[in-house]
Amino acid sequence: MMLMTSILPQTISDVATAIQSKQLVENDDRLMLAIEDTSNIEHIYQLGISCAENDYLIEAVIIFNALWSRVKNDPTIPFNLGILHRLLGNNENALIAYDLALSIKVDYVDALLNKANVLHELRRYDEAIINYDRALGIHSEYAELCWFNKGNTLQALGCYELAIHHYDKATELRPDYADAWVNKGNCLIELKQFESAILLYEQALQLDPNLDWIYGNLLLLKMKICFWDDYQKDMAVLISKAASQQAISMPFPLLSLIDNVELHKQVASVYANTLYPSNPFLGPIAKRIKSSKIRLGYFSADFKNHAVSILAVELFELHNRDQFEVVAFSIGVGDSSEMRLRLMDAFDQFIDASKMSDRQVAELAREMSIDIAINLGGFTANHRTGIFSYRAAPIQVNWLGYPGTLGADYIDYIIADNTLIPKESQQFYSEKVVTLPDTYMVDDSKRVSSGRKFSKIEFGLPEDSFIFCCFNNDYKFNQQVLNSWSRIMLRVEDSVLWISENNQLFKKNISAEFEKRGINSSRIIFAQRLESMADHLARYGLANLFIDTFPYNAHTTAVDALKAGVPVLTLIGQSFPGRVAASLLNAIGLPELITNTQEEYEALAIDLAMSPKRLAEINLKLANNRLTTPLFNTQLFAKNLEAAYINMYGRYHADLKPDNISIN
Repeated sequence: MMLMTSILPQTISDVATAIQSKQLVENDDRLMLAIEDTSNIEHIYQLGISCAENDYLIEAVIIFNALWSRVKNDPTIPFNLGILHRLLGNNENALIAYDLALSIKVDYVDALLNKANVLHELRRYDEAIINYDRALGIHSEYAELCWFNKGNTLQALGCYELAIHHYDKATELRPDYADAWVNKGNCLIELKQFESAILLYEQALQLDPNLDWIYGNLLLLKMKICFWDDYQKDMAVLISKAASQQAISMPFPLLSLIDNVELHKQVASVYANTLYPSNPFLGPIAKRIKSSKIRLGYFSADFKNHAVSILAVELFELHNRDQFEVVAFSIGVGDSSEMRLRLMDAFDQFIDASKMSDRQVAELAREMSIDIAINLGGFTANHRTGIFSYRAAPIQVNWLGYPGTLGADYIDYIIADNTLIPKESQQFYSEKVVTLPDTYMVDDSKRVSSGRKFSKIEFGLPEDSFIFCCFNNDYKFNQQVLNSWSRIMLRVEDSVLWISENNQLFKKNISAEFEKRGINSSRIIFAQRLESMADHLARYGLANLFIDTFPYNAHTTAVDALKAGVPVLTLIGQSFPGRVAASLLNAIGLPELITNTQEEYEALAIDLAMSPKRLAEINLKLANNRLTTPLFNTQLFAKNLEAAYINMYGRYHADLKPDNISIN
């Protein structure tokens, strides 16, 4: 609001002008004099509004605090304080302010709604729902917003059907509510109703073509069910808008859609800077005295029966307790699995922080003097990037769970190796690159095959055919991959392809896609999920050759194949997700299975399938190397990673900025 300076006292007029011209300075004497003028309460109130509108948030808080000390019967004063505290990242103070407003005006719907939103952000979901219901009970003009926000809270609780009911209520009141259609689609994805979710995403984009982040999610969702209509057109739109730094996609979908490391960084930076910018609320971390033990904090939403934990659990057990203290911050919903129990024993402290807000987790990490905070999730599902935006530790690291840069200036290092991020590609990472000597990937040496002797008939596999396999996730399959595999299978006539079932639409659509390419769908065999990892590793042995996807390679699935003694053939790309399988192959001494072009990849697949002697030689080499090369040497990996942590810690205490580190 523009103030009418001509009718204001001179001091207030001067302050108003300074605010509008962005010339107000910190601790400005004119502002303090204006606040002391008790005869102009309304004008001072407007000064506070003007400060807020012009991003002088601290000054606005000072003004409204001064007004509250004088005027105790105006609920808009604490209400505005609540808004300001929330903008400043102080949700606890925002709650206090909204409660003050509601103590004056019990039916203050705006305060109820904002209080509920803050409770949601604090992960106090049950309390948030109570306040949304109170707001709805007043029959507010914001009813559609209350239904929508309550739906978001129910979705966060995993109550997807009930959340959908609330989104339906919101769109009944406001049919053009694009965000409600999107969030209903998100719930349908959790319920595996992918086609319906696609329709809702498309409807939302018709209502608002400029919806942030949704277009990339839509394309990823189509990939999950192998729905490739308009694929080239969709990709052209995605690349064009991403290149112009529009908020077209979250970072994760790009990993499976485009092999462009520069674009990956650009999209990650836009996403991080828009939704998770560096948050100065907790202030800088005071320099600490160097300790004899480095305190490591591992942060993950996946400390349960999940690939990240399955790979890394032994590392946590092996860390040298003479040099390190190791703390887990579990920031997602756990489970009752044996893996969860093993993880709880693997750490010196295991903290369930799932119900804590991002700020509370960051504060706790600071209170515990965590030296190095390791983000194991990146931008994967249920990520909590906000924790790191507060600077949870003086050193913050991106490792394992997310195959790419986070694009955030508060993440200091990314753990990689020479294959993953060669020197010429380091410029495309916002983090400084820590190069381990073998591979960035760790595995649990206790995770072994059950040794069961499965028959091919148990899994619908023919006895006398060559068995190509690929147990990668659905979103890693694309037209280029199927074109390539079809050419291979047309040459290797007595072959079948054994792939994960993933979901029913994937199964139906990919069979049809193979038929289009001249491959009878009877040659595509679908593997159902086995609950026992040991049995899964045992059945791998029925396959002859694992053929990889591109541009998003096999990661954990390649580790599994190599562990089970099945060679992995890969096509190396330019970006992190397209170089992981090559990293693993180099670490196990099988670089001959890394190809550089589509033609080379197909030729080698055909040659190995049709040359039993050559394949047998590779199988023998793999069997020997599994026990002698670094890939499955978890103790060696632990020492290399610890050397990296010691190097980071040493640089910090020598007052050196983070820099690229190579561990020899």
